[in-house]
Amino acid sequence: MMNTASRVLRKISLRRAGAAAAASGALAVTAALVLAGPAGASTLHSASPLHSGGYQFRTVDNARDLTFNQLLGVNNESVIAGYFGSGAQNHPNKGYVLLLGGAYINENFPHSVQTQVTGLNDRGVTVGFWSNSNTANMVNANFGFYTIGDHFHTVNFPTGDNASPQVDQLLGVNDHDVAVGFYTNGQGSNRGYEYNIYTRTFTRVLVPGAPGGQAGPSLTAAAINNYGDVAGFYNKTSAQVDAFLKLRDGQFITLAVPGASMTQAFGVNDRDEVVGAYTVGSGSSAQMHGFTWRPGHGFSTVDDPHGVGTTTINGVNDAGELVGFYTDGAGNTDGMIATPRG
Repeated sequence: MMNTASRVLRKISLRRAGAAAAASGALAVTAALVLAGPAGASTLHSASPLHSGGYQFRTVDNARDLTFNQLLGVNNESVIAGYFGSGAQNHPNKGYVLLLGGAYINENFPHSVQTQVTGLNDRGVTVGFWSNSNTANMVNANFGFYTIGDHFHTVNFPTGDNASPQVDQLLGVNDHDVAVGFYTNGQGSNRGYEYNIYTRTFTRVLVPGAPGGQAGPSLTAAAINNYGDVAGFYNKTSAQVDAFLKLRDGQFITLAVPGASMTQAFGVNDRDEVVGAYTVGSGSSAQMHGFTWRPGHGFSTVDDPHGVGTTTINGVNDAGELVGFYTDGAGNTDGMIATPRG
């Protein structure tokens, strides 16, 4: 039977045949982010000054759990992928798709214990990952999936060198049904990849100059647009995580917010507008701010006014609409939508 979310999205896609779609980004919540590995690559580096952005913000939480929501991807119809539940024991992740009119459509991998819906396109395809456990230490196996037509499909990178427990996640998908994600190997490094749903083929996403196979720095591919440009983040050094935009022609643009110890890209649209989050400070004084980056314009900081210093931007569509989340004064994680002013 076709899942309800796919059925609704398929109806939407029929109204937009031939239209350009936005890519969706996602936060790899369970991913190991700071594992060392030399970049060894020649890259174009972008570290332009920060500017403030002008958006109207709206908090959006599923009524089934007002304490923990993350919005992870948005398409050109303003349909949003996300989930509720912190993942703590007895508080599992539960996936959903949020329609423009405000209706939530539950989407959970069959017989799973936890599911996150991390991305979607305009053709009725959603992607994410699921788990068969919900342990007290929150260390659970992850398995990637996509939905198309009538079925859920599991996607796991073919390797004999998986982490234990296994970590494999799909995080974004474009209108050509090419998804991106990562797996974690036995040494704890993330390995980004593209997955073509139609041909069922995998392609590694690597920094320039990195040899094939398992080599290269830890890297997560988080989003892909309709031109095949991929955004994500990688370990520039053992102490520095930078974002990247890898263009279809192979150009690799490193994106690093000045003064940040970590810059992570989670979404990209067809204008190559990249969104994500960056961290400044350390320990108890560390703050996380959302950002957008546009070619020729550089970085802009985006903070929800209710969560300044705790904001993450996960997805962007071609109209520049942003989705993500922040932590409020009560310690809750709230979903947010930011619409450009004017």
